[in-house]
Amino acid sequence: MQFTKLGLLAGLAFGALVAATPAQAQVTLKVWSIDGVDRPGIADTYSKEFDDANEDIVVEYRAIPFDEIVNETLRAFATGNAPDIVSFDNPDFALFSSRGAMLDITDRVANSEIISQADYFEGPLNSVTWDGKLYGLPKYTDTIGIFYNKDLFAKAGLSEPPKTWTEVADYAEKLTDPASNVYGITFSARAGEEGTFQFLPIIQMSGGGADKVNTEGAAQVLDIWKSLIDNGYASRDVLSLGQWDSTGVFNSGNAAMAISGPWEIDRMVEDAQFDWGVALLPTITEADQKSSALGGFNWGIMANTQHPDEAFRLLEYFVDQEDRIFPEFGNLPARGDIELPVTGEAKKDAALVVFQEQLQYAQPRGPHPEWQKISKAIYDAEQQALTGQMSSMDALNQAQATIDTIFGN
Repeated sequence: MQFTKLGLLAGLAFGALVAATPAQAQVTLKVWSIDGVDRPGIADTYSKEFDDANEDIVVEYRAIPFDEIVNETLRAFATGNAPDIVSFDNPDFALFSSRGAMLDITDRVANSEIISQADYFEGPLNSVTWDGKLYGLPKYTDTIGIFYNKDLFAKAGLSEPPKTWTEVADYAEKLTDPASNVYGITFSARAGEEGTFQFLPIIQMSGGGADKVNTEGAAQVLDIWKSLIDNGYASRDVLSLGQWDSTGVFNSGNAAMAISGPWEIDRMVEDAQFDWGVALLPTITEADQKSSALGGFNWGIMANTQHPDEAFRLLEYFVDQEDRIFPEFGNLPARGDIELPVTGEAKKDAALVVFQEQLQYAQPRGPHPEWQKISKAIYDAEQQALTGQMSSMDALNQAQATIDTIFGN
């Protein structure tokens, strides 16, 4: 078939118009997260999938290191260059919500056919709530429990994991074997967020919280932890080790118990050459309320987005993929309606059941816009008590004085 020159030009013009129409209708969404900095993650994977599947939306994804994402986003928001969607560590979320930097999505979630607020665990949901409004959604979550070496327990005549911190101390004494380079327990009490992450649940168990840290129960457990170190039932390295390195001591068979989280399960399955299990985090007394740390990240739409409808569509897509979070990325979903898959590895499956139960008691760090200052007051007190610089209660009272100024008490 032949075209006249005029017909060919008309055809080209029409084709150009058709080709230009989708481009003119396209919306660009910027997504920032730590995923993809050192390994593929949830945000970069899902962003690419959504971009490929939706011709009217272009998703530009940027991976930012953990230590930089808060300050980078604050600067971007102040200059009008913020992303449309960002993912923060859950205690940092209140900083942005309280400053009006996050979009109120309460009504959008209520009207969504994909998202149900009722599906989420209370702790993760609290971390995206500010002043009664919903400013984001949990991305994934994690928490801590107590891992124990069943072989060493049997050797010491112990059949069940400890339920209280007094029992932890008793067990640690029986399990410590200097001749075999085995400590009774390992944990992380370093001067940083990991130290707070492991100690804040103790404060919460004793009836305290971010605004009330100088409780009798918290001082009692600090005294127990100090005795563990002083008696050699825990290595002095717990004062400087992070959770990953601390749990490595357990994995190598050099500690009989470890306070850690589900992120360790795959490594434990691969590295631990002994029978192990996991139990709920011990309480102060058997009658005390249970608690645990709440880790994980949250999604949020920035308040100055020019495309709130499209951004919420993307957020709905993220939420709709949450049954993939553990099988593909090893993270626990923050929703109780998602059943974790049965992997066929008995110890792994049993551990996942415990951690999902533990999530029912997990409480957020804060939420408060000055969380970093609160956290520092807590881990400073922990260090001062465990190193003998101050008594446990004096250290907690000093932390409380700092925290009172933050809360305006």
